[in-house]
Amino acid sequence: MSTTILGIDIGSTKICAIIAQKSDDGEIKILGAGIAKSHGIKKGIITNIDLASKSIRNALNDAKRVAGTQFERVIVSISGAYTKSIDSSGIVNIPNRDIGIKEINRAMQMADHNANIPNEYEKLHVLPYNFKVDDQEFIEDPLGMNGARLEVQVHIITAQKSSLSNLKKAVKSAGVEIDNIVLGCYASGIAVLNHDERELGVAVIDMGGATCNIMIHAGNSMRFNDFLGVGSLNITNDLSTALHTPLGAAEDIKINYGSLKGNSSELIELPVIGDDGSTHEVSLNIVSNVIYVRVEETLMILAKTLEDSSFKEQIGAGVVLTGGMTKLEGIRDLASAIFDNVPIRIAKPREMDGLFETLRDPSYSTAIGLVLYGGGYFTPYEIDSNKKLRYKDETIEPNKNHQNILDEHDEEEGESDSLPMDNAKEKLKDLANIQEDHTEGFGSRLWNRLTQLF
Repeated sequence: MSTTILGIDIGSTKICAIIAQKSDDGEIKILGAGIAKSHGIKKGIITNIDLASKSIRNALNDAKRVAGTQFERVIVSISGAYTKSIDSSGIVNIPNRDIGIKEINRAMQMADHNANIPNEYEKLHVLPYNFKVDDQEFIEDPLGMNGARLEVQVHIITAQKSSLSNLKKAVKSAGVEIDNIVLGCYASGIAVLNHDERELGVAVIDMGGATCNIMIHAGNSMRFNDFLGVGSLNITNDLSTALHTPLGAAEDIKINYGSLKGNSSELIELPVIGDDGSTHEVSLNIVSNVIYVRVEETLMILAKTLEDSSFKEQIGAGVVLTGGMTKLEGIRDLASAIFDNVPIRIAKPREMDGLFETLRDPSYSTAIGLVLYGGGYFTPYEIDSNKKLRYKDETIEPNKNHQNILDEHDEEEGESDSLPMDNAKEKLKDLANIQEDHTEGFGSRLWNRLTQLF
C-alpha cells in the first residue's frame, strides 16, 4: 500500500517542505516541494512560535499546490542545538532460544530503561550499534538467530522537553500533526551516505545557514553527534562588517562571488551601509580573504570536535560535507588540509524519482532525508520519538489523522462564521473520543446520548 509522506526541514535560514510517495515496491517519488524564508528561528532554536508557524505554513502551502495531494505521515527535523546524547545497554534472556522482533524490542527497551536521562530531556532516537548473542559480539542482525541471551548497546539522542514542545506548537499552529521528530544530521546522513561509507565508518557534517551539525556513523549506527552554532550567515555578517555594506548586499556577494581562492583582483561596486545611494569599490581578493578566515575557523573547530570524539580512527571513509556552505568554491581542498588529509566528499542528496533540479543541492539533504526516513530508510532497528520500534521490513501504516487537517485549519481561519451548533457538536464529539480512551465503548454511547440533545 502506498503512503504519502511530508518532510519538513525547519532550518535557521529556510523552511523546506517536501511531499513524497512511497510506492508498493518501496520506491520513493517526490511529488512536490515548497521553500520559505525562516522567521522566528535563530541558530536552530525557535524564538517566536507565531513567526515560525507562518514560515512553515508558507512552505507547506507551496508544497501542497505542487503535489496536489494530501499527506499521511509527517516527519519534522530538529536541530542538534536542542540535543544531548548518551550510550546505554540492555540484556534479556531468550527462553525459547529463538530471537525475533519481540526479543530485539525487549532488549532495546531494556537499554532504554537503563539509560540515565535528565528530567528535562526526552528521548528522540534509541539507535543500536552493537548486538551480542550469548558470547558472540558484533552481530550485524540478530533476527532469526538462536541463543539464550541477547545484549544490545545503544546510542540514545535526547532533546529538551521545552524545545520539543515549542517545535510541536509551531508545527501544529501551521495545521500539521507530527508523526516523528528526527535529528537533522541523522536525516542528512540518510540522504547522502552510500553503503561503503556506512560500512567503513564516516563523519557527516551538515554546514547550514546558522549551524553546523556533525554525526559519526560507525558499525551499524550513529555513534556520536554534536552541534556548532556557526554557519554561512556568519560569513554574511563578516562581509557586511568588513566591507561596510548592508547585509543584503553582503549575502549577494557571498552567493555570486563566494570563493576560498583569493586569486582575483577584479573590483566590484558595493553600496555603503547607512548611506543611501553611495557606493564604493572592493577587490574580490578581499572578499575571498574574509570568507577564508571564517570558514577556516569553522572547519578547525569541527576538526577538533572530531578529534575529541574518540571516533576519528573509526571513520575509514573519511568526512562527508553537505549543506549550503559547502557550495563555496575551494572548501573541499581547505577541509582536506584541516582534517589531516582524510578523504573529503562534498555530498548532494541521493537521486530518486521526481527529484526537482532545485532539490539536487547540498542544502536540501536534511529535507530529502526526512522523507526517506518516513519511507523506512533508516538504521535497521530504532526506537523512534514515539517510543515505537521501527525496523527495516516493517509495514509503514499511513496515519489517517492527517487527512484534511490542513484544509480544516484553513477553513477555521477563513470561515469564522460557522454555525455555533456545528461547533458545539464537534466539541462534544471530541469529548466523547477522549472519554473513549479511558473507558472502552463509553465514548460512542456518550456521543449517541449527547447528539440526541441537539
